[in-house]
Amino acid sequence: MEILILVVTLVFELTIAAYSIATKQRRSKFKSWMRITMFIGFMILILGKVVVWDFTWGLFQGLLFILAFKEIVALLGKQTHTSRYKTSSTIWKFLILELIVVVTLGPVLLFPQYRLPQVTGPYAVATATYTYVDKNRIEEFTDQDDNRFVNVEFWYPEQADGTYPLLMFSHGAFGIKASNSSTFTELASHGYVVVSIDHPYHSFYTFSEDGKIVTVNPEYMQEVNNANKAGIYSLSEYFELTQKWMTLRTDDMNFVMDTILEQAGQGEGSVYELIDTQKIGVFGHSMGGAASVALSRERDDINAVVNIDAPFFSELAYDKVTNELSAKSEAYTIPLLNIYSDDVWIQLDNSPSYIANKISNENFNSAYTVHFNGAKHLSLTDLPLFSPILAYLLQGGKADIDKYYAIETQNEIILQFFDYALKNQGLFVPKTTY
Repeated sequence: MEILILVVTLVFELTIAAYSIATKQRRSKFKSWMRITMFIGFMILILGKVVVWDFTWGLFQGLLFILAFKEIVALLGKQTHTSRYKTSSTIWKFLILELIVVVTLGPVLLFPQYRLPQVTGPYAVATATYTYVDKNRIEEFTDQDDNRFVNVEFWYPEQADGTYPLLMFSHGAFGIKASNSSTFTELASHGYVVVSIDHPYHSFYTFSEDGKIVTVNPEYMQEVNNANKAGIYSLSEYFELTQKWMTLRTDDMNFVMDTILEQAGQGEGSVYELIDTQKIGVFGHSMGGAASVALSRERDDINAVVNIDAPFFSELAYDKVTNELSAKSEAYTIPLLNIYSDDVWIQLDNSPSYIANKISNENFNSAYTVHFNGAKHLSLTDLPLFSPILAYLLQGGKADIDKYYAIETQNEIILQFFDYALKNQGLFVPKTTY
């Protein structure tokens, strides 16, 4: 719809310019009625809900209004002086206006309207956001002696009739806590309390309850980008970076988990009273998936883990003598589901980062492994839905899989896994490839 509106608007303006050149008129009733028609037509699309209006349409709607209002004034007024017609002036005005049209439609093209993924559970879903301040940690990303804070958002059954398993999510390297909102909504609709964490300075941006905005730390972003390039870091430097990232992530997750469990069963009418503290799962995408696996090694109250497209950083060991990475030898006994895109799948057998992820690793022989054929790294988040252009740019191309099939199927698989592992409901027999 966004592209169609862009094309129609450009064609209308091209028609106006061509008419002006053909008739050698700077002003005409044809031009006036064309622009008034454009504005009326757009308003009809909004009122008919063909266009779902939000703030991204504001600039374009404002442009159409200004153009239409100007032409209404021209129709009602009397022209007292007409300057000499210049074809070059018409062409330049046309080109400038076309550029303005593209710019005003930019937000809509970047974030087009889309349908929400399917929600299949019986519960309506409510959300709540909180900011937790860790008085035992000083923020390492600032020069001030501020305590580390973590922003979280809950998705939970609105009409609750008991307690529900708690699921904690950690986003990817530069992600945000809402990166997999469709997954959280689907899980909550089936009777789960889901909490997603914004890791300040690791997340692209995060908002605190007091209005404070924190964006991603440039040095951290550079570290991650360089780590994905050959020859920037030595193997020992790479290993130290991954462990540093895991420490910050798991410290945040431990703090949030402990805070929630301290509040569980308290605060009548709050989300905390809905939590079953005996049934806990963790999951995450990319670096968040790696952190989820790491956290499950640290705590004995985690009952299930989902790793979405991440290396097992916490399972790596570095040998200074041989300058090699190897997989640790401790058996992993917690129910684990691995979900991989093509981007990661092709690295499982040839990248040192994924040496612990190998299907042949006997320490994880009870883990479930699923591969989405044709998916790219961000296909396993909601980003391709609300910004296909950003997803294309960030992951280096278009995925060869339907974006709704990828996220809705993943949501279904994760739900089935947690139902099996935490609620003892049904069997879990996923396909190897989707």
